Amino acid sequence: MPYADPTQQLVVEVFVRDAARSRDFYERLGFVVREDRGEFVILAWDDCALFLDERPDLTPPSAPVANVRVMTPDVDAIWARVQESGVPIVAPIADRPYGLRDFTIADPDGFGVLFGAWLAPDHQD
Repeated sequence: MPYADPTQQLVVEVFVRDAARSRDFYERLGFVVREDRGEFVILAWDDCALFLDERPDLTPPSAPVANVRVMTPDVDAIWARVQESGVPIVAPIADRPYGLRDFTIADPDGFGVLFGAWLAPDHQD
């Protein structure tokens, strides 16, 4: 028996300057709020969690130094939503040699969010 549910074994926690602003940003992308404690927000993409931890004195980087990958069955639909919102684009949508069609954006605090879909439908990481 595993010591942790696979969706809880590795969870990304992102430091943000304003949890409410970041919550709104991620909700517009399609994340669902599981819990909002004010300065700490638990978001979900399907069964996977993303934690937002408010740090008001945070200095955002000029470019993302890390990103989280979010797999989706329709990356082009999310790309269209991002295009309409004016979110900063780090890497535009394209078919990549590593087997994904993906793009990367920056959240309000400079953290990268990569949305992708497998080019070959039966491929899994």
